[in-house]
Amino acid sequence: MTDASTDASTDAGRGAGDEGYERGLGSRQVRMIAIGGAIGTGLFLGAGRAIHQAGPGLVLIYAVAGAVIFCIMRALGELLSYRPVAGSFADYAREFLGPFAGFATGWTYWLMWVVTGMAEVTAAATYLAYWWPAVPQWLAALGFLVLLLAANMISVRLFGELEYWLSMIKVTAIVGMILIGVGVLTLGLGAAGDTASVGHLWRDGGFFPHGVGRALLTLQIVMFAYVAVELVGVTAGEAKDPRRTLPKAINTLPWRIALFYVGALAVILCVVPWTVFRPGVSPFVEAFARIGIPFGAGIVNFVVLSAALSSCNSGMYSTGRMLRDLAANGQGPRIFARLTGRRTPAAGILASVAVMSTGVWLNYADPQGAFTYITAFATVAGVWTWGVILAAHIRYRAAVRAGRAEQAWFAAPGGAAASWCALVFLAAVVVLIGADAQARVSLYGAPVWAAALAAGYAALRRRARPGRPAGPRTGPRTGSGPGSEPRPGPGPEPAGEPGPGAGPRPVADPAP
Repeated sequence: MTDASTDASTDAGRGAGDEGYERGLGSRQVRMIAIGGAIGTGLFLGAGRAIHQAGPGLVLIYAVAGAVIFCIMRALGELLSYRPVAGSFADYAREFLGPFAGFATGWTYWLMWVVTGMAEVTAAATYLAYWWPAVPQWLAALGFLVLLLAANMISVRLFGELEYWLSMIKVTAIVGMILIGVGVLTLGLGAAGDTASVGHLWRDGGFFPHGVGRALLTLQIVMFAYVAVELVGVTAGEAKDPRRTLPKAINTLPWRIALFYVGALAVILCVVPWTVFRPGVSPFVEAFARIGIPFGAGIVNFVVLSAALSSCNSGMYSTGRMLRDLAANGQGPRIFARLTGRRTPAAGILASVAVMSTGVWLNYADPQGAFTYITAFATVAGVWTWGVILAAHIRYRAAVRAGRAEQAWFAAPGGAAASWCALVFLAAVVVLIGADAQARVSLYGAPVWAAALAAGYAALRRRARPGRPAGPRTGPRTGSGPGSEPRPGPGPEPAGEPGPGAGPRPVADPAP
């Protein structure tokens, strides 16, 4: 396929919320964003509490959860190859599950990233205290928010380049940590060389020292560590060649999980006994301090600080795009649909950062409990988003079998059966969150958020003009590439098959 034809087919698949964006994210940036999405605060900071609670068995829990995440990402990859759009999760929910599902998914994903942004600036402020403990945590969090806001407001190219280098720091550092850990184990390097042993994985109480049941309660922390892997789907509307780069980014997920999560944690737990680690302290910082490498702990602290800033940077990017998708489809304030002269959704980014700033207040009010509360709530929102991706994939597969949608060229292994299995796993995660007294607080806010969504959607329906449904896009979906044809909007579907630029007809009735 030539570059011209690739661009044409890419544009033809764009949704209403994609028009006007700059395709400024190159393949190296998309791949590194995907890699960086698998390395965040949940691993660097949250793993301390998880190790304390689960012991060495945490390695197995990360591996099992990682396999489920890969099923989710392959389901998303199939939907992206069917139609790559920037508001992918909400757009697929709108098409295959109905307009309210799209509305709820878009706003919930926005909330997830806003809350995650709060967690990341909380973590970043915590890491900064390693060097400057006198700086108030809330002031450090505010400074980081302002810095990242400036980067996101300029252009998608600057965002991509900043995210590339922040992710590169994380990737290089973890590979370096693993190599040093292996050197400690095999060559006896450092102060921990005499005590390091693979036997640490089953000594001191066994592989599950507190029992399997208590270890399973760490799934909330583990799943939060994987939040952001789906970010690659949001980049679809601004990637230069999504047909080539997105599958590559998704297919590398298994080795990323094996290396950055399972491998890194296994090496650390072999170098240092699990009983050493404690909540609120990064196990990576602790491990390097025990090894005795000069400035090692400071270097690792810089790396985990970069990881937190990287995740918050991604959060600002994704929230602005999701708000624009909602506005373009009549499910959010119209002001969020506007782009600046640099083709960035500035209004959506500013609104998101304004809400994120409440995390600054939380750091002031309860600096010790801020991270736990935030991660628990973000996990619930993330589970909803992943569940919608799986449900939309199941409905899409049903539409393909019925001849109402074309088969995507990047098919997910296992098909709908794999998506059903992953859905059951996500349901079990929610049950386990409810069983954890500390994480249960996140479920208390879920009914409140559901009620707010229902009220907001009802208000949209009341404001809709007679004969015009509330929720779906208000005009036809058109492709901007040559040869594209209008895609039917809300209302009756015209007879015949869709044109080449239109894509398959929606499965769900768009009218509420």
